[in-house]
Parts: sequence; structure tokens; C-alpha cells
Amino acid sequence: MTTALSNIEIPGLKKTRSGKVREIFDLGDTLLFVASDRLSAFDVVLPTPIPEKGRVLAALSEFWFGKTKQITENHFITSDFEAIAKRVGRHESLRGRSMLVKKCQPLAVECIVRGYLSGSGWKEYKKSQTVCGIKLPDGLVESSKLPEPIFTPSTKADTGHDENISFDEAVKILGAPLAAKVRDLAIAVYKFARDYAGTRGIIIADTKFEFGLLGDKVILIDEVLTPDSSRFWPADQYKPGGPQPSYDKQYVRDYLETLDWNKQYPGPSLPEEIVRKTTEKYVEALQRLTA
Repeated sequence: MTTALSNIEIPGLKKTRSGKVREIFDLGDTLLFVASDRLSAFDVVLPTPIPEKGRVLAALSEFWFGKTKQITENHFITSDFEAIAKRVGRHESLRGRSMLVKKCQPLAVECIVRGYLSGSGWKEYKKSQTVCGIKLPDGLVESSKLPEPIFTPSTKADTGHDENISFDEAVKILGAPLAAKVRDLAIAVYKFARDYAGTRGIIIADTKFEFGLLGDKVILIDEVLTPDSSRFWPADQYKPGGPQPSYDKQYVRDYLETLDWNKQYPGPSLPEEIVRKTTEKYVEALQRLTA
């Protein structure tokens, strides 16, 4: 198995931000995004990285940036290794896991779209028949397909837990016009991706988008429709009424739920078998979606 990369440094370049998964370097006119093999679950970065994960995230994000650019502009410039090497030097650790992107002002809300009832949405529905304050029909079960995709924003946290919020709370943070704009764009991108993925035998149950402002223009940023930011289910195994098999980090979450862990830092190490199978799931998602 390929050696995993958890921490990425570039001699002579200062990191402007180190997120849960990505390293960000400021090149002046642009940013360099590098996807590590770190994995976060329950908003905690685990000590065990997942080989090939960063390359899968970078490749899938580039794929979806290209597919969805007719719906919304995005920050992607290039992932060409030679072009990046001209800017920062020839560092093999960057190959296949880095991209140059436009600088913008990230919005302080994560834009989650749910097409199926799962995760924290299912937990809330069981208590109140709502998700982020949105009333849903009676009689839904875990993994039910929703009548229409719903927009369920959350706060954004570099460390600690993101918190689900209502649309009204998103309006307070972003203002009404901007909140409505990112809601409509997020739902449009989700519907397009859902329909495309369906032709590849994958259900996109839900996903998380991030947007930013380039001047006064709203653009799609960060990562798009990856196994880190989405729930991918095999369509031929879909059975509402319980958890679903997945091509994403839900496999790791399910393992972690069996442990006596309070979901606070530090996270537990992962066994070799869980790491291997997680790599396989990420790679299969990439292969299925991009053919």
C-alpha cells in the first residue's frame, strides 16, 4: 500500500492555513491547495491517515468543478503538476493531490444539501420530524429518500464540531440575498450531481458545499462531492429502513461508533483492516464516478 501523507510542508513556502484535511499555501496572486491523507470523523482529525485519500479528493473535486461550471463558477485554476512545479518547485509529494485556485473570501456557513434522511438529520427527525427546523412528512425511516432535496446549513469550525443551523440563522450570518443565492446554487449543483451519479450506480445521499465571494460574485470553493464531503451509497444495495453500505468515510464512522470514545480530541487509531478498506472505498468511488 502507498505511504500515506499526513503532514505536508513545502520548503520556502508558509502555510496560511492547515485545515482538517487540506494544507493551504499563499502564492500571492493565487492559493495552493494540497489534500493530505488525514481523515476527520465527528469533526476530529484521527491519528491514522488513509493512503491515496488525498489524491482521490483532489481528482474528484477537479472532476466535479469541471462538470458543474455551467451551474456556478468555481475557484479551480489548474492541477497540472508541471504548472504547479514552476510556481513552487518540484516536490513529488504534491503530484496528484494539489491544485492552484483563485483567492476569494470564504463564506462563514457550510451549505449542506440532503436528499435522503441519514446521519444527524435522521437523529433530529426521530425527535421532532424536522431537520434543521424543516418539517418533513410523517412515516419516514432511516435512509428514506426525501420528497425534495433540502438545504440544511451549518456553522464552520476548523477545530471542534460544526453545528447545524436553520436557514433563518444562516440569513442572520450572510444576509437574506446571499443566503438565498447559496441555497439555490447548492441545491442546483446537488440535483445535477445526484442525477449524474445515478447513471454510475451511486446515490448521493447528502453533501456539503462551500462558497466564497470573488469580488461580488459567488463561486464554489474548497472540495466538491467527494467521499469526505458526501454520503455515497451503492444504488443496487439501497434498502431504506437502516444504515446503507457506503463509498465514503461512513465506514470509519460506523467502526468508531463501536468504540468507547467520546468523539472528542484525541481520536483513536484505526486498525490496518479499516484503513485498507477505507482506501478501497474511496478509490472505487473515484473509479465509478469518473469511469
